[in-house]
Amino acid sequence: MSVPDVPFFSGAAVEAAVPPERALEAVRDAFVAYARGEWTMPPKVYVPAYPAGDFRAMPALGGGHSLLKWVTSFPGNPREGLPTVMGLVLVSDASNGVLRAVLDAASVTALRTGAAAVLAAETVGRESAESAAVIGAGVNGRAAARTFLARGRRVALWDVDESRARVVADELGADVAASREEALAADVVVTVTPGREVLLGEGSLRPGQHASLMGADGPGKQEIDVRELARVHVFCDDWEQASHNGDLVHAVDAGVLSRDDVTELGAVLTGDAAGRRSDDEVTVFDSTGLAIQDLAIALAALERADELDLPRVRP
Repeated sequence: MSVPDVPFFSGAAVEAAVPPERALEAVRDAFVAYARGEWTMPPKVYVPAYPAGDFRAMPALGGGHSLLKWVTSFPGNPREGLPTVMGLVLVSDASNGVLRAVLDAASVTALRTGAAAVLAAETVGRESAESAAVIGAGVNGRAAARTFLARGRRVALWDVDESRARVVADELGADVAASREEALAADVVVTVTPGREVLLGEGSLRPGQHASLMGADGPGKQEIDVRELARVHVFCDDWEQASHNGDLVHAVDAGVLSRDDVTELGAVLTGDAAGRRSDDEVTVFDSTGLAIQDLAIALAALERADELDLPRVRP
């Protein structure tokens, strides 16, 4: 019996196969499955090529499938007309190892980043929150804004490149924040930056605000001051990963946060941990990006494979 050709999902095909609301549902289910021990995820491996960027190998197992994502993060690439994130996602059948699909990694990453940012905001943000803003209008910022809009929430974009923010806002039907300060004052804030600058200083988040921090996903990156993390209610995607490669690492190294101070989002979703404790509480979600999220998006895309005219590749 020969190994069959497998579908290849380009970036456009991934986006066509998995609308934002389906992505959010899939990522929520992945968090729950991981928290319950039904899905597994060995540690992410970083292959540094600093100061230019890094390569990442991300494996996961769940839903009868195994995944490996080989992806890059080179923040300076846009200056040369190249994407920051590039790579491939490979999905195999966990019963026999047969390759089932190959997907564009950047689009999978964007979908799960946008989904996780909004999922965290909806899970631990204030129920009465009205305004939302996304800081950073790159590929992942666009995905976060698109997910907010799909969930029926107006969102404003801000970017250091105002023209980029306007192009993305016009494409999606979003607003453009007049300034970074205006964006940071929203009830719900999503930061999707290269992580080279602290956006949220000590005392900057006001009572009742929520911030999903999506940009500091590797060594040396930081979007929030350590002292600000120490005074708010902190959630993360995965303690082991975030405490070594996210915003959390700076607070852990400084001795101001420990494991007992941080709640994993999956535990809130399963009901095993408390979420927001009051309307006035400030909540922060530190995201480093999990392979289980990539697997969830890939499996959602595979559900639509027969409906799309996809090219085939031979393993």
